[in-house]
Amino acid sequence: MLPKLIDLGGFFLPTYGVMVALAFLAGLWSTNKLAARAGLPAQKIQDLVIYCAITGLAGAKLMMFAFDWEYYSRNPAEMFSLSTLRAAGVYQGGFIVAFLFAIYYMRRNGLPILKTMDCFAPGIALGHALGRLGCYAAGCCYGMLCERPWAVRYTNPEVKEFSNVPLNVPLHPTQIYELLGDLLIFGILFKLYDPKKRAGGIFGLYLILYSLLRFGVEFYRHHDQLPMFESLPLVHTQWISIATLLLGAWLLLRKEPNHA
Repeated sequence: MLPKLIDLGGFFLPTYGVMVALAFLAGLWSTNKLAARAGLPAQKIQDLVIYCAITGLAGAKLMMFAFDWEYYSRNPAEMFSLSTLRAAGVYQGGFIVAFLFAIYYMRRNGLPILKTMDCFAPGIALGHALGRLGCYAAGCCYGMLCERPWAVRYTNPEVKEFSNVPLNVPLHPTQIYELLGDLLIFGILFKLYDPKKRAGGIFGLYLILYSLLRFGVEFYRHHDQLPMFESLPLVHTQWISIATLLLGAWLLLRKEPNHA
């Protein structure tokens, strides 16, 4: 794959970083478009997108440290190494931290919480899809061994430096699985969005659809961590997916009207 989009001697432009930037712009476009339809203040929405991007990146790194704490506690300097800075982190950690910050920001700035979250949901899915394309280029979040004709083989030694992905081995392209799923989720949410409908439904549907996608993809993804419980072979991110699925179901199916 192509971990370096531009390489000029000692300077290089990482493909993953470029895709993250494009993901931010795509998410901003979608959110601004839907926020305008909902009559929400443009400047506050744009500020919130920027703050969520920053807190999301921080949260993704923090959960990465938490999941591999045994390693990082023995090698604390690695938290600030170049390889760690290049790493994508754990998306769900970024989502949770950005979500909590967004609640604080919306309350502080008088934004209707559920209505605003509905505007954000399609953009989150679109941005995540582009981010996964960056993961694919960098080799991170790679899959298990695959005997299917669509298996991917990484052959570029620079990719291994970025993500430690095994070379010349057929792997499930889990990044592409999630990319396609996220694009489908974006299309569904963007099509169904209607500011006149009860607030919280679009965000709830996003949580349900993405949780199901992530839960399934994790069965084909390489993991360094052992399952949390021996009797249930599920990794940490799948348990988080179950929690977000339940939250999404509550938002989507609750019957009482909400004017938030």
